[in-house]
Amino acid sequence: METNGSNRAPGVRDVARVAGVSRQTVSRVMNEHPSIRDETRMRVLAAMEELRFRPNRAARMLSTARSTTIGILASSASTLFGPASSIDAVENAARAAGYFVTIAHVADTSAEEVDAALDHLAAQAVDGIVVVAPERPVVDALRSAAVGVPFVTLHGSQDPGGDGVFVDQVAGARLAVRHLLDLGHRRIAHLAGPPEWAEAAARQRGFTAELAAAGLEGIVTEPGDWTSASGARIGAALLAGAAERDVTAVFSSNDQMALGLLHALRSAGRRVPEDVSVVGFDDIPEAAYFAPPLTTVRQDFAELGRRCVARLLAEIDGAPPTPAATALAPIAPTLIPRSSTTVPA
Repeated sequence: METNGSNRAPGVRDVARVAGVSRQTVSRVMNEHPSIRDETRMRVLAAMEELRFRPNRAARMLSTARSTTIGILASSASTLFGPASSIDAVENAARAAGYFVTIAHVADTSAEEVDAALDHLAAQAVDGIVVVAPERPVVDALRSAAVGVPFVTLHGSQDPGGDGVFVDQVAGARLAVRHLLDLGHRRIAHLAGPPEWAEAAARQRGFTAELAAAGLEGIVTEPGDWTSASGARIGAALLAGAAERDVTAVFSSNDQMALGLLHALRSAGRRVPEDVSVVGFDDIPEAAYFAPPLTTVRQDFAELGRRCVARLLAEIDGAPPTPAATALAPIAPTLIPRSSTTVPA
């Protein structure tokens, strides 16, 4: 590798020298100017790679009036699997598009916290914002806030009048219930998630709708909080209820609560799947190693991140508003059958 003869990081002048072009040409390549010939662009990019050149962010901002930075506004729930996977997907997609990412967390769901997080992102001159905040109060607070830059919400279901990017949670729940119905189950319960989350509400709607389409009515438990502990507690209460003892299958709103349910079933002497079939949602990495391995619904977080970033960058570039039917086209989830489900005894 050719070096610049000192310990300093290589600069535009060094790239120009190695590529045999002017500094202005290097600058035009960095800013994706359309007048640059492909052969010249490839030569400059090869020089950048040879020198391990990294463009100076501040200098690029001055030349383009952009920070090439996307802000992520995340709720305190961002440590959970779904939000954490969404943030990771957005960050990967942004990096692939040549953008940096900065994250601002809200400590609670109040409008004041949302405003403070937006101020934090504005101070970093972000070009746009992705909102990863599944709780309805955060989304509601955002709608009344002065954002100041383009933003896209990444959430779990289609809200009336909304324009977010999302996985079709209703369809995912219906896939889970249809799987159980096809196996022959007719007494099915739903281990519900927290109702203030769009995902949980949508999964419950899907559960109810698929059963209603089959002329059946399911049992919906009290809401859990996404944790295995709540799944175990609510699962034990479900098993203790007189009317629920003939339940042969349970659709859990997420995999962690399904894990707690498996514990409750085992503690009660109920076998899975021989006595009770269990389906989860999310396909967390550990789901394949539950005892038994968990049938679940998988979300394509990578595609979610790509669509979200593509949508935001289009808005940053001033593209015409996307027609509602296209903007709201959901990402289809996938059922992953494993050995936690079987035909009822």
